[in-house]
Amino acid sequence: MDKAKSKTGIFFILPALVGTFIFIVVPIFCSFALSFCDWDLLNNITFVGFDNYKFVLSEDEFIQILFNTLVYAFSTTLFAVIIPLIIASKLNTKIRGSELFKVLYFLPFITPAVVIAIVWAWIFDPNIGAVNTLLKLHFTWLFDTRLAMPVLIFVSVWKLVGYNIVLFLTGFSNIDNSVYEAAKIDGAREKEIFFKITLPLLKPTTYFVILVTAISSFQVFDLIYVMTSGGPNDSTNVIVYSIYKYAFEYFDIGKSCALAYILFAIIFVLAIFQRKTSR
Repeated sequence: MDKAKSKTGIFFILPALVGTFIFIVVPIFCSFALSFCDWDLLNNITFVGFDNYKFVLSEDEFIQILFNTLVYAFSTTLFAVIIPLIIASKLNTKIRGSELFKVLYFLPFITPAVVIAIVWAWIFDPNIGAVNTLLKLHFTWLFDTRLAMPVLIFVSVWKLVGYNIVLFLTGFSNIDNSVYEAAKIDGAREKEIFFKITLPLLKPTTYFVILVTAISSFQVFDLIYVMTSGGPNDSTNVIVYSIYKYAFEYFDIGKSCALAYILFAIIFVLAIFQRKTSR
């Protein structure tokens, strides 16, 4: 009977396993091999060793791209964790209409990123945009090297807030109410309860939210592709967008793959560091 159940289980998960192997595992190994080669999609593949990594790391604009990526990822992660935590703590108090608020907050997350990018690009348009029109401003938001990145961070946080709220609400639901009741009996105030009880008990959820948000922030592409195309003057150009440019604008697959694995190394190191510090 157990063997029959095992065969049935394998039968049902086999399509997912095959898909994972074909579309994830095989491309990982192939892209890693291509990072040591020179290939333009047309001519023969040529092995060049670490030349692609040396070229990418020695480029003048790499420091700027890395800085943009770190600023974007850090800022987005910071605001997309703190703001949902505050909102989730309020929604967890069973305020009137909390279910409606949950739906409204979650809607941006399930909306396609391209649609969000197009709408917000129109809202921040310097000529007909709603922001300049309503606030009677004259800023060239997405065409200003000082303002383009903050706008992208704002849009990204706006999109991620709803998902992170749901994660934090799940964490709140796992906290035993008897802990709060005991704290109130001991005379603890709301502020003390939040910082000394809620936050420590939310630590696993907070770690997960920070990790997921940081990884997704390092992988941002669609918002930048639609709203700024890395401009102006590379002020919003990030690593993933550069990977796209190397592959599909410069047709240099080797350097594109090398940059992808440099990004992987950065995320891997930061994930380990975050795990060490969270302990």
